[in-house]
Amino acid sequence: MPFAGPPHMIPAEMRRPVDPDVLIQLERRLGRLHARQRLGIETDHEARIFGGGINFFHPENWYSAHSIIRATLRLAGLYRRGRRNSERVRLRHNIVRSAKLPEAFDGFTILQLSDMHVDMNVGAMRRATELAAGLRYDIAVMTGDFRGQTHGAFAATLEGLARVRAGLKGPVYGVLGNHDTILMVPGMETMGIRMLLNEAEAIERDGDRIHLAGIDDAHYFRVDNIEKAATGLPPGEFAVLLSHTPEIYRQAAHAGFDLLLSGHTHGGQICLPGGIPITLDSKLPRRFGAGAWHYHTMAGYTSVGTGSSIVAVRFNCPPEITLHRLQRA
Repeated sequence: MPFAGPPHMIPAEMRRPVDPDVLIQLERRLGRLHARQRLGIETDHEARIFGGGINFFHPENWYSAHSIIRATLRLAGLYRRGRRNSERVRLRHNIVRSAKLPEAFDGFTILQLSDMHVDMNVGAMRRATELAAGLRYDIAVMTGDFRGQTHGAFAATLEGLARVRAGLKGPVYGVLGNHDTILMVPGMETMGIRMLLNEAEAIERDGDRIHLAGIDDAHYFRVDNIEKAATGLPPGEFAVLLSHTPEIYRQAAHAGFDLLLSGHTHGGQICLPGGIPITLDSKLPRRFGAGAWHYHTMAGYTSVGTGSSIVAVRFNCPPEITLHRLQRA
């Protein structure tokens, strides 16, 4: 049974020691409040595994969910097919048109990978890296959920992620998801992934510029801060927001962002024929659950994911990497 008591009463064998040097590094990088807030919520989560909380019945947090799903699919004769499907990563294209886009950025291309769950999707990561090797793009972005589990060790995640990163060209940016611990940030940035945690960065080209911002997880940890990420963004200049979940689409649109890139939903992962999701783990209209969409003047795209969650199987919802091409309207 998961431990459901207060954090200070966590049994010693369940406590996760934090290297003091890593804590200092995180506080310098993100600020004392954000670092300690995120770590505190992670500690609460690992102590309870959502026990007694509003998400207790979420299948990601059932110890036996993986075995039950696998056994059910095997009995139905579908498990091997689902596994093969999960490794057939496809390339998708998305065109984003905006009158605000500077001339120098007409044709600027962003490669998006999302929900990789690296340590449990080795075949899919290999295929995604192969696909990316033959592509031309200006930057790559990763929209969260690098780890397979929502708690525990992450060394295998960083090892697998380093192999993926080695196959990507140019600058790479990322945000954390609800499966990720902030303790991964130093290792990710060491391998050349610029993490945007309620931060923004200008990208310049031939005297013009656009802005790329990213927020921390808004789904479970709820440590996102769009206001902080948007502070300093000049009005009228083209701005992209990276968020693990698209659930913050209203806040993003009204904060003046022109494009929101996200993931989290997996497009349902196990869908009915025609790609109709049986369920989406998000509180948002289904039209925002996969692919391109618009809200007011903001364009959005929700990746169905490069990896798979809980069990590495997919039906009627193939995994993807996506090329977003920006064009002047």
